[in-house]
Amino acid sequence: MSVAAAVADPGAPRDGSGRAADEVPISERGPASPRVVVGFGFWLYLLSDIVMFATVFAAHAVLSGSTDGGPTGRELFDRRNAFVETALLLGSSVTCGLMMLDAKAGRRRGVILWGAATFLLGLAFLGLELREFADLIGRGAGPSRSAFLSAFFTLVGLHGAHVALGLLWFGVMLLQVATLGFLPMVRRRLLCFSLFWHALDIVWIGVFTTVYLLGTR
Repeated sequence: MSVAAAVADPGAPRDGSGRAADEVPISERGPASPRVVVGFGFWLYLLSDIVMFATVFAAHAVLSGSTDGGPTGRELFDRRNAFVETALLLGSSVTCGLMMLDAKAGRRRGVILWGAATFLLGLAFLGLELREFADLIGRGAGPSRSAFLSAFFTLVGLHGAHVALGLLWFGVMLLQVATLGFLPMVRRRLLCFSLFWHALDIVWIGVFTTVYLLGTR
């Protein structure tokens, strides 16, 4: 260790060779904390998911007029049902945010309460979406009827599959909170879930606007 470094900051943390932490090259420093690594990795996943949804949105935009003489969105879609679905999903985003505030404060009861509300709202959304799919197929407007309907079922179905997997993941997370409490790994997983759930809300706003508003003009 140099005398100059010791005089400059005698209390600075040093590595095994006696160098101050800010003198150690970044490539030689220790790994980032698990929270940083997990957060960075999950953001990369979300970005890749957004790219996938953007591709499906583009396909839907291109094929939205390819009805092959079949029914159009204006004839098929119920705006009121879509409004209810939107309200349910946005409401679940609010309850998810309240759950994360309780998680940060370490209030297990609040996390379970708001988490249960988030789960039920998401489940209700998924139920309405499945009912809409069943109704369309029953009216002969299934995904094989036209390119337009193939794009619709792909886009909305992909989002619905994400919601279903998110609910399954979240159910496991609630069990972990109830049994393990707020261990660091549980907090990290809750944070990742909240990012995932809010991202689904943003995607749904895009679906609602392009499919149910613009598509029924």
